[in-house]
Amino acid sequence: MQIRILAALACGCVVTGLALADTVVVNDQVQVRESQVDRPKRGSTMGDVEKRFGAPVNRHPTVGAPPITRWDYNGFSVFFEHDRVIHAVATGGMAPAAGSDAPASASDAAPGAAPAPQQ
Repeated sequence: MQIRILAALACGCVVTGLALADTVVVNDQVQVRESQVDRPKRGSTMGDVEKRFGAPVNRHPTVGAPPITRWDYNGFSVFFEHDRVIHAVATGGMAPAAGSDAPASASDAAPGAAPAPQQ
């Protein structure tokens, strides 16, 4: 029974991707309520995001190929490929401190990624 619940929770985390949501298990079924935080829409440009939400609290350096950039705002983080939004994730709180490369919250880590070491 506990394995089924853990499996259901794991599947629920994968299905919801990087979105922050309240998760409750009821009768062995995962119930998810999406975040109500206003975030940029997929496909918006960096310019559109900055016009609508203002300057980010933190801009992380671009990494990888294709280039991926993360901007942190209070309450959400935005991920760009080139200059287009690919994900906007509710973080549930304040933006991480400048210079932090850790995800904005534990729920922002890529599925299957190892947790960041504690300092």
